[in-house]
Order: sequence, then C-alpha cells, then structure tokens
Amino acid sequence: MVAEPHRFPSPQERTLRFFPPSSAGKSSCYSLPLPPGRYYLRVFSVYDNYDSKLRSPSFDVSAAATLVLSFRSPWPETAARYGAYSDLIFPSHSTPSNSSTTDVCFYSLSTDAPAVGSIEVAPVHPLAYDGAATGAGVVLVNYGRLTCGNGLFGPGFTDDRDAFSRVWQAGTDFRNNDLTYDAVTAGGRKIFGAEQPPNYFPAKMYASAVTTAGDPSSAEIEYLMPVDTRLSYMLWLHFAEVDAAVGRAGQRVFDVMLAGRNVTRIDIFKQVGGFTAFKWTHVVENLTSSTLSVRLVPVVGRPILCGLENYAMVPLETRTVPNQAAAMKALKDSLKIPARMGWNGDPCAPRTWDAWEGVTCHHGSKGLVITQLDLGSQGLKGFIADEISHLTDLVSLNMSSNSLTGSLPPGLGQPSLATLDLSSNQFTGSIPGTIGSSKLQTVLLNSNQLDGQVPEVLYSVGVHGGVIDLSGNKGLCGVPTLPACALFWEKGGLNKTGKIALGASFGLLLLVILIVVYIVCIRRGPYDYDFEFPQDLTSISAISAKRNRYQRAKSVMLAEMEAHSTDAACAVAAHTFPAAARGAGQGGAEEDAPASEVAGEVPQGIEVIRVARRGARRRQEECQEEQQLPAFRHGLS
Repeated sequence: MVAEPHRFPSPQERTLRFFPPSSAGKSSCYSLPLPPGRYYLRVFSVYDNYDSKLRSPSFDVSAAATLVLSFRSPWPETAARYGAYSDLIFPSHSTPSNSSTTDVCFYSLSTDAPAVGSIEVAPVHPLAYDGAATGAGVVLVNYGRLTCGNGLFGPGFTDDRDAFSRVWQAGTDFRNNDLTYDAVTAGGRKIFGAEQPPNYFPAKMYASAVTTAGDPSSAEIEYLMPVDTRLSYMLWLHFAEVDAAVGRAGQRVFDVMLAGRNVTRIDIFKQVGGFTAFKWTHVVENLTSSTLSVRLVPVVGRPILCGLENYAMVPLETRTVPNQAAAMKALKDSLKIPARMGWNGDPCAPRTWDAWEGVTCHHGSKGLVITQLDLGSQGLKGFIADEISHLTDLVSLNMSSNSLTGSLPPGLGQPSLATLDLSSNQFTGSIPGTIGSSKLQTVLLNSNQLDGQVPEVLYSVGVHGGVIDLSGNKGLCGVPTLPACALFWEKGGLNKTGKIALGASFGLLLLVILIVVYIVCIRRGPYDYDFEFPQDLTSISAISAKRNRYQRAKSVMLAEMEAHSTDAACAVAAHTFPAAARGAGQGGAEEDAPASEVAGEVPQGIEVIRVARRGARRRQEECQEEQQLPAFRHGLS
C-alpha cells in the first residue's frame, strides 16, 4: 500500500509491488499470455515513500526482451508522490520457448527494489502506426502523446473511449510558453474521418485545437519534446479544420519545422476539406539535442494543431535462440534454481544487462547462444534435464559441489564442450558413451556414485594430455587405476552385457521350441492317418485307441475284397469233405485202426485218407468263418 492512498483516485494506483534484489534477484518478470500480434502496454509506477527511506528507486523495464523504460533516482517530485504512467506499443512473437507469452521484466540497479503499481495490456491493429514497415521489429515507446485543445482524457481517467486504450495527455506542459496560444473548437459539429482503421484516432482529439494569438504573420506554435539522441523518433501530427470561417484551400497554410528543418507545408482544407481528420507522420533521425522542437510556422493565416504523438523507435533486441531458451527454462525447473539467482525472462537478453546469473552468452548465426554455465556451489538439489542437449554451443559446464542426483544425460556430450565439472554431487548410473570429443580437455566426475565401465573415448582425454578425475566412484571400472569389470555380473546383479547374453539365450531356446512344435504338430507327411489335429486327444492312450479303430476298419475293407474270391473255394470244400469222409468210412474208422498203425507202421493208403480228411475239415472251418464276416462288419458299423 502506498503511504497516502487518499491521493490516488484509481484503485490500481493505491497499491504497489516491489522486488528486493536480495530475495528476488536482479530481474523479476511477469509472463503475459499474449498470442502473436501487436499490443499497447501501460505501466504505472509510484514511490510515495512506501519504504520510509525518502529515496525513489532506480530500475529498468524490458518488454519482449528489449529495454524500453528507465527510472532514475531521484524521480521528479510529481512522479514520486503521485506516480507516472509510461506506455508503448510492442510486437509479441510466439516461439517454442515462450508458448505465446511475453515477459515484462524489472531490473534492479544496485540494491534498489523496482516498484510497480499496475500493468495494463490491450491489442493494437497490426498495421497501426505504420506497422507494415516497422511493426515486426520495432517497439514504439511513448515520449509524448498530446491532445492540444483538450485536457487529459482516456480509459482509466475519463469516460472517453479509445480503441487501443491510449491515454491522451494535455499538451500545456510541452508548449513553448514564450509564445501566445488560443483555443478553437468544432462547436459540436461532427468530425469526419476519425475512429478509422488501422489507427482509430479518437474523434474527441480532433474536435478541439490550439492556434496562435497576436499577429498572424509572426505567431507560431512550438512544442518541445524530450528525446534520446541515440534513437530515432516517429512523429504523428493531427489536424482538422474546425473553423467554419475557413471554407476553401489556401486560407490556412503553414510549414512544419522539425529540429530546425522545414520538412513539409500543410493546407488542411486542400487535403481533406473542413471538419475532417487529417494526420501526417514523419521519422526524425540523427538528433543532436535532447529536446526536439516541433514548430508550425504560418504562411497564410494562423497555424492550427489538434494533437501530437512522439514515439521512440526502439529496435527489438536479439534474443536467445528459441530451443536454447526453452532448454534453459527446463534446466531452471530441474535444477531447482533459487529465486535469488533471478532466472527470469530471456536468458541472454537484453544485452544491456548481464545474462542470467552463472550464464554466459555470445552471438550466434541465428541469435544469442549459451556458451558457459557456471553453477558451482549454488545449493542446487535437482537433476540435469535432458534438454541440456539443445545447448549445442556449450563450451564450459560447471555444476560442482551441489547436491544433484539422477543419471548423467547423454546430451552432455556436446562437440563444443571443452570443460566438464560435475564433481562432488550424488550422480548415479553409468557414464554415457557420448561424453567425449576432440575439444574436451577437462573432465571432473570425482566424488559421485557412478558405476559401470568408463568409456574409452572419455578416458582418452587423460591419455592425450587432458585432465580427468574419476576418483570417489566405487562402481566405476574398466580402465587403468580402476578395477576390472566383471564379464556378466556387477553390483550384485547382471550388468548390461549379462542381460544381453541372458536375453540371447532365452531367444535361442524359444526358437528351438518353435521348431520342434512345427515338426511334431504342424508339418505332416502325405500318408498321415488324419489331417486335422484331434480336439479330443489329451493323452497317448486316446491316440492309440483311435489308431486301433482305424486298423479294424481297414481289416474289414480287406475282408470284403477277399470275400468274392473265397466263395468258389468254399463250395468246392463243401463237396470235398463229405466225399473224403465217406472214403475214410469205407476204409475203417481211425479208432479202429490195426495195431501196426498204432505202432507207427501206417499203411500208405490209410495215410492219404487221413490227410484228405484233415484238409477238408480245416477248409470247412475257414469257410464258416468267412460266412460270419458280414455279421462282424455290421457290428463294427
């Protein structure tokens, strides 16, 4: 809260925020979510002895990474007590690093704390104020926006509207008071041509004007505008013929003199007629004085002026290459950078100020690039983000004596890197094989918790005359002065090589199993008994049972084929057996054989009869079995 809030009519003027450099760092920023385009920015700053030190602060302000405003102690009394508004028109560019945001930053000088009461933003037509020629690369800083025939008006001060939220200041404080002036108004008549794109200048500004008093032939209008001789300025002069007595061309003619040079002659009625807005713009360069004289010198009649705008043309500063700016913001989060280091805004811009604490930048082919990070002994407790790989111009990296954890990202191995110091941290895991280049001369990884084999390319730094220190890492191995690395085992578990070997073994075993399954269950010969994998086979006994059924069926088919060939033989046997039986009966029964037969002396005739009898009986039995086959086949079916 300001010391005397009753003196401030607007609510946004009664409070302020300040940024002590001891806790907020040298820069503090507001990130404004602005899509690409052009914007009007207004900042209200006030001191009002809020800290009881009776000394207004010194600080700078940047927008879009470009230094645009400077406050130096002591402030003018009115500004210190009642505050002051500063405004500008700037472009906002969307990049991968800012995601459609624009930073407005405050930079502390010495130990002074920047103070701000309010920040207001409004969109501006992209072609406003000659935007086609200058809008993309220039910030227009207001050095005086005057309404010559009115008092102060604009949003936040009066109910008068302005399309861009511009505030128009009374011009009395900028006149040459050695001259005499008079006011003239349109008398309520409408002013044509106002409120038109792309600038939308307000009609109220054209409805009244200042002119001269006294002798018309010698009376002049002069405004004295403060400037910075290092910059160029864009002036806009606003006219309207609001005097009904002027009804034709040539009745009011005057010359415009800028910094003592006659730059144009104006005849308002000739240009646009009466009661119509007319604007004229000119760029002034190579100024030699801190005060710019704007004079209207009469030629015919008295000169007249409705408004005047004076903008410093501040070129946009070169910014950090977008992907490197994004990488730095990722590192800010991962490293847990403390607020006192002031890592806000663009890492390298504006160049008037040093880059972020511990950061060194240089000009690259596409913008500013980060070449050095010196963050040793800063109490950091995070980890190194993978985005560090985007810092492709990094020459020196020092993060020693912190409490950083995690593994070393492969992106640390930049070809440009010459010095790497990550000693005295708590890094774990192996050293990436990407760390090591022809330019690397110093590698300090001692006093960490690293393990695994040291890459040969990294160890070669020491072999070729560089400095390398890997001590204090009990798990490192594989180079001289360190233990040899186990083939497959490391720290109580499989190392990378062991895991690869184990994986290859399992892969080979799986391949063998697949081949066996293919041969046994998928690939079949042309004479296999079945061409479909049986759904009901769950055991070897089931397979055997089905094979037996198949063999029985096959036997039946063979029997049917032989049946026809055996019918004739059976018929012959049927007739042969009775005849043989009868022949045997005529010769005597077997049991009635003589004693000489029993003793082995069988007569030849009797032996023949017996053989015939046995053959006929055997053939008759076979025929009976053949006759029973149809019934057997019916049973199987």
